Amino acid sequence: MKRIIIPLILFLFLVLEGVALELLPVSLANSDLVIVPHWVFVFLLFLTIFYDRENTYFSVLYGLLFGLLIDIVYTGVLGVYMFSYALVIYIIHGLTKMLHANFFVSLLLGMIGLILCEVFINAIYTVVGISDMIWKDYLIYRMAPTVIANIVFLAALYPIMLKKLSSWRNEQLSTNTTF
Repeated sequence: MKRIIIPLILFLFLVLEGVALELLPVSLANSDLVIVPHWVFVFLLFLTIFYDRENTYFSVLYGLLFGLLIDIVYTGVLGVYMFSYALVIYIIHGLTKMLHANFFVSLLLGMIGLILCEVFINAIYTVVGISDMIWKDYLIYRMAPTVIANIVFLAALYPIMLKKLSSWRNEQLSTNTTF
C-alpha cells in the first residue's frame, strides 16, 4: 500500500496543476505575467532530496513517467517535460550527494532545479518553433514569476514532506534495493 502513495500524490499534483491558475487573484491572472505551476516537479525535488538514497533513482523514474503524462495532458509536444524533468532531477540528485538536506539547501536546489527546468523547456520549445519569446521577456514575464510561485509552494510543503518522506525512506528502503 505504501508504494502506491507516492504515485498517487504525484497524480494528485498533476491534476491540481490544471486548476492552479484558477486559484490566483484576478489581478495576477489577467496580467502579462505567466505563472506555470510545476507542482509535480517540486514533489519530485522532495523525493530526490529526502527519499532517494545515493544509489537509488526513484525520482528520475517518476520524473520520466509523470513528465510524459504532463506532455500528454497539457502540451502538444511529447517528450519536452519528460526529458526536462528527468534530466534536471538527475542533476539535482547528483548535487544532493554533496549537500546536507535542510531547509535552505532545499530552497537552493529547488531554485536551481526550477530555473534549469524552465530553461530546458523554453530552449526545446524555441528550437522546435513553438515559442518565439525573446529571452529577456521570457526571464521577466515567465521565468521569474514561475520560479517565485513554485518556491513559495516548495516552502509551504517543506515541513509536511520532510517528515513523511524521511519516514517512508526508512521504512521502504531499509533493504539495499537499487533501481
